[in-house]
Amino acid sequence: MNAAKRSMPTLQPLPVSKVYQLLEPGPVVLVTTARKGRANVMTMSWHMMVEFVPPLVACVVSSANHSFAALRASGECVIAVPARKLAAKVVKVGNSSGGDIDKFAAFGLTPLPAERVAPPLIAECFANLECKVRDTRLVNAYNLFVLEVVKSGAEESENDPSSRLRRVRRGRPDHPAEIGQAIAATEAAACSKRVACKSAAVTWESGPGFRFAQSGLLALLG
Repeated sequence: MNAAKRSMPTLQPLPVSKVYQLLEPGPVVLVTTARKGRANVMTMSWHMMVEFVPPLVACVVSSANHSFAALRASGECVIAVPARKLAAKVVKVGNSSGGDIDKFAAFGLTPLPAERVAPPLIAECFANLECKVRDTRLVNAYNLFVLEVVKSGAEESENDPSSRLRRVRRGRPDHPAEIGQAIAATEAAACSKRVACKSAAVTWESGPGFRFAQSGLLALLG
């Protein structure tokens, strides 16, 4: 018994506010919406599949996001899956608000007409899923929308899970020192512009040896 106790690892306390960092799924995606003739795009990582056929996706879009009102009013969006080459643009999209700028023009993203929904596809993304809102019963309580994918398309050559962007919590022992410095710089810059900045900095990871520093403000502005 004593030997068993000695071999047990020591668990450090983890604030419950950080639990999402252990469970948060991937990949990180871009979500386009359209309202009153204007398209917008946001970064999102809180999503999961909830049904095979028809394919249903549950996702959280904060009411603080500029995209929230458009998604709720129109009931449509496009989930676009970016590869590693778009990491820098994905970060910039997440750290800016569609209420302030045209993100497509500002960050060099190309909108393409979708077939089943009004929001545009993103030409630079290797997969685009046209979605309609199927269930809003949990929106008021949790900002959770259930979407049905009504049309999808993907470039077969890039449909590789290792190429998709994922979020990794800060503080992992394999993070080099320069990543921590980049996180601090990104976070400071974001917080200097946004009073509501949150301090939970993270990094982006998309395959071995590729990480991109990013602040916790990502996906909060929409």
